[in-house]
Amino acid sequence: SAEIESQGSKARVYGEMLHVDIPFPIPEPDGCKSGIQCPIQEGRSYSYLNKLPVKSEYPSIKLIVKWELVDDQDQMLFCWKIPVEITS
Repeated sequence: SAEIESQGSKARVYGEMLHVDIPFPIPEPDGCKSGIQCPIQEGRSYSYLNKLPVKSEYPSIKLIVKWELVDDQDQMLFCWKIPVEITS
């Protein structure tokens, strides 16, 4: 459940390679348009759903995808990292 209150939320996605975060564009960075009912209220639970398209021009590579969702004050709501292998 949420530990803060916020009028909105924004997703930021990075590919972590050699300890460097490279921004990945996502079609819908607005968390309020990705299943979260805004405003976010403390103590309520929310579901979030989004997509990260893998384009054909991406090279074959192993990396860590870091996905963050921040509130309207740029404070972290959640963050996860997952190992990914892109094959072309």
